[in-house]
Amino acid sequence: MIHQYDEPVYLISIVAKILDIHPQTLRQYERENLVCPSRTNGRIRLYSQRDIDRIKLILRLTRELGVNLAGVDIILRLKENVDEMEQEIAELRHEVQKAKNSYSVSPDKALVTKRSVYEMIIFEE
Repeated sequence: MIHQYDEPVYLISIVAKILDIHPQTLRQYERENLVCPSRTNGRIRLYSQRDIDRIKLILRLTRELGVNLAGVDIILRLKENVDEMEQEIAELRHEVQKAKNSYSVSPDKALVTKRSVYEMIIFEE
């Protein structure tokens, strides 16, 4: 069965086994608000593949780069900001391209052209 990337399907024990970490580590990451797994009505934690990928990033930052959890929090927030800005830039580029394509006459064939060189005429009395 194939699950969606954001679909919460993995129990904490499964995630701990997949990532070779202790379940308490996952609980600590949740207490630090580094990861927010979904909960069932019975309050059982369920992780999505997105959560697992985020935990992998946290583990890489802490294990390989020696970043503490406070630093990880800052890095993750900055990464989210950058991702949002990149999405906004992509949308703006799309809007600009759409505006360029909406000309009834292409800019290179228009009768009125823009010039980037300005001339100044000074009148003397």
